[in-house]
Amino acid sequence: MANEYAQLATLKAMLNVETDDASRDVLLSKALTAASRSIDRACGRRFWLDEAASTRIYKSAGRVVCDDAGERLLVDDIGGASITVETGSGGSWTTVALTDWETWPDNALVRDRPVTAIGKLSGYWPGGTGRVRVTAQWGWPAVPEDIEQATLLQASRLYKRKDSPEGVTGSAEWGVVRLSRRDPDVWALIEHFILPGFG
Repeated sequence: MANEYAQLATLKAMLNVETDDASRDVLLSKALTAASRSIDRACGRRFWLDEAASTRIYKSAGRVVCDDAGERLLVDDIGGASITVETGSGGSWTTVALTDWETWPDNALVRDRPVTAIGKLSGYWPGGTGRVRVTAQWGWPAVPEDIEQATLLQASRLYKRKDSPEGVTGSAEWGVVRLSRRDPDVWALIEHFILPGFG
């Protein structure tokens, strides 16, 4: 599996394909992968969780939000509970004590949502050329149900697209219909996950 957001068996059930019928599995799997990656691109983020922690470095300039609660450094989605924060630059890094920062939004991981910012409880994030190095498991703690359903709808649409040449489909009851470029149901399911500047 290449981090698809829905199971092949679920897509087969949705399309009324028998579970033991493997004749379409390759095409259906490709549709699931394409649907999952198209949702990633539309949202500007991905919804699977890395298996292991890795390090990302952020320049705080332009990524710090200030309000009454203090400074928050905006980071990529973090889905794992183990997070290490360091400041510095080049080869010189200093670990920021756990008592000096907190994750935001509050209780995100408990609600199967990602951590999207790290709040500084004392002092400020480094300015100028200073950097913040964060080691964590990136992604979402669990694939949201809306994303799973959008993936199934989009994969079904992609699979059936082979039967609608030139983007036109038809039936005896309704006649010929041109397919819309964007599925409104898929869009309704994913729009509240879209990061600003995407979509």
